Amino acid sequence: MATIHKIGRRKTAVARAYVEEGNGGFNINGRELADYFPTQVLQYKVKQPMSLTQTLDKFDISVKVHGGGSTGQAEAIRMALSRALCEVNQEFRGILKPEGLLTRDPRMVERKKFGQKKARKKFQFSKR
Repeated sequence: MATIHKIGRRKTAVARAYVEEGNGGFNINGRELADYFPTQVLQYKVKQPMSLTQTLDKFDISVKVHGGGSTGQAEAIRMALSRALCEVNQEFRGILKPEGLLTRDPRMVERKKFGQKKARKKFQFSKR
């Protein structure tokens, strides 16, 4: 099996995942998973596609991620890994799709408009 390259996005975070056969190594921006994401919740989010398909120790994963915050990066990595696993085996699609791991979340930060305090908030109105 050659190296599979897939991209996942969430908010402003972009993750590029490289998946190849191996023994379960996980590398994010040159660091270990537990070192890059110290909280258990974020580690669970990243490992979720692998645990659902029982492939935690079958692939070596290398990820380059930039932009956004830690949660957005974790969810971008999760999407990239889900897409890569679907390319490895088409049967994984039936497992990952109902969990919502192949759906791109379109929610982004709304831009600030001129003449307003924030995106939706206005300056205080004074009648007199």
